[in-house]
Amino acid sequence: METFFTLHLHTIATIVFIVMALSMIMIRIRSASKPTNAKKILIPPLGMSTGFLMFLFPPTHISWTWAGLAFLCGSILFSIPLIKTSKFELREGQVYLKRSPAFVYILVGLLTIRLALHSYIEHFLSIPQTGALFFILAFGMLVPWRIAMYLQYQKLLKDEKIEPLPTS
Repeated sequence: METFFTLHLHTIATIVFIVMALSMIMIRIRSASKPTNAKKILIPPLGMSTGFLMFLFPPTHISWTWAGLAFLCGSILFSIPLIKTSKFELREGQVYLKRSPAFVYILVGLLTIRLALHSYIEHFLSIPQTGALFFILAFGMLVPWRIAMYLQYQKLLKDEKIEPLPTS
């Protein structure tokens, strides 16, 4: 019975992850049609940081070494392609995220790598620990990417001498 439950939990977790990843791709594609501001760039990491509350649940506990390696892996390996493909452009006096044809392919590639790693790592960690590890990896990817976007956004505003959009 426990194997049956674990198998279904793994399947459900994988399906949920794929749906969430595809949702993020769609949100990212649609966001390119609206002007951006600093708030829209910086809120996602702040919102995602609430996920660290999962570590109040003891089955998600992992070693500091694993957590640090996951964060570094996300920061160094996975954020760089996102940073390279995230560019801003000025249209009608407002800043827009420039669509990159490579962006969707990079996200699908990252999704594939994550799914492959997930299956491998589950041999060593429980499902909740694996989820926690990949949450840290995703957070490690998101933070440098959003910081780079914010710096690029501020540079564009400064270079073009544009007043930022209101953040309301």
